[in-house]
Amino acid sequence: MSGLALYIHWPFCKSKCPYCDFNSHVRAGIDEARWRDALLRELDQGADETRGRQLVSIFFGGGTPSLMAPATVAALLERAASRWQFASDIEITLEANPNSVEAARFRDLAAAGVNRLSLGVQALDNASLKFLGRGHNRDEALTAIELARAHFPRFSFDLIYARPGQTPALWQAELREALSRAGDHLSVYQLTIEQGTAFATAHARGDFVLPDDETQGALYEATQDMLGTAGLPAYEISNHARMGQESRHNLAYWRYRDYLGVGPGAHGRLTLGGVKYANANHRAPETWLATVERDGHGTATRTALTAPERRDEMAMMGLRLTSGLARGDFRDESGGEIEDSFDRVRLDALIAAGFLELDDAGLRATPSGRQRLNAVLDRLLN
Repeated sequence: MSGLALYIHWPFCKSKCPYCDFNSHVRAGIDEARWRDALLRELDQGADETRGRQLVSIFFGGGTPSLMAPATVAALLERAASRWQFASDIEITLEANPNSVEAARFRDLAAAGVNRLSLGVQALDNASLKFLGRGHNRDEALTAIELARAHFPRFSFDLIYARPGQTPALWQAELREALSRAGDHLSVYQLTIEQGTAFATAHARGDFVLPDDETQGALYEATQDMLGTAGLPAYEISNHARMGQESRHNLAYWRYRDYLGVGPGAHGRLTLGGVKYANANHRAPETWLATVERDGHGTATRTALTAPERRDEMAMMGLRLTSGLARGDFRDESGGEIEDSFDRVRLDALIAAGFLELDDAGLRATPSGRQRLNAVLDRLLN
């Protein structure tokens, strides 16, 4: 049986972080029983389409899925176990915020079947947490990390760098503390200004200034050096882990494996009858909910992907990994060889410039190329 990853989206947050452009929403109140029934119904529809597949990972994302009652998480996992065979080492991840109310649920979430927690810490000082609009303070973050260590076999936490006024020395000190508290995985993201966010408005107004390009580059290099030396090298642009402790669910995305998306705004890539489809659900929570209750699923679009589209998607995802695009995987998905699938002049120029490497194993971005991956991909694919 071919492996399948399952993503379940819980779209609600207590507040909207100013940097966030995810499909997350604040509501005064929700009918959780109604939402649980809708998620179960769409999960059943996806299971009907993927009968016989083996689930290798489940990921509860959001939004803030730790706001779900543990009983809702348990119901979804029980339904999934009744509809698919679970891999013996299935990874079941849930994203959580470190505030004290949600941290109090960690024991029950573990009992429900979650075996990996991903904590949105984002910073380790109160001033930065306030700037980032986070609903927790430093002490709550540190307590949540220790609770995660106590209750889950695997855990990770996120940090955001390139914040206003941040220097390499300040960031190195924060990373040293993070490493002293980390498990076997860290996610480290550079702060970017996304359209439609509160930060986009504030930044355009001049309310704050990000570090310049040279400083951002130094912060990135410091991250790679410190985490690599500590035994958590980058396996993807923003993700670091000890060998064997990578996020298996996210690897399914980056390796262009099949995954099923359940919930508002969830996406999927499913191979059905030899054709790979891109699925996208309705983003607005209320629209998705009404559609599921009417039709049994919240699909807004389903598109059969052409060979060039699959090639481009595979490159955009796979080149994020330090291991890059494996030749065999690329051939199986696209039907062609790497050398014959891209404009050879552009490919050779990127190799000559030191941004890409091509050998018998496949195509990968160099450290310099990963630091500039958007520009590399734009040159390679457009």
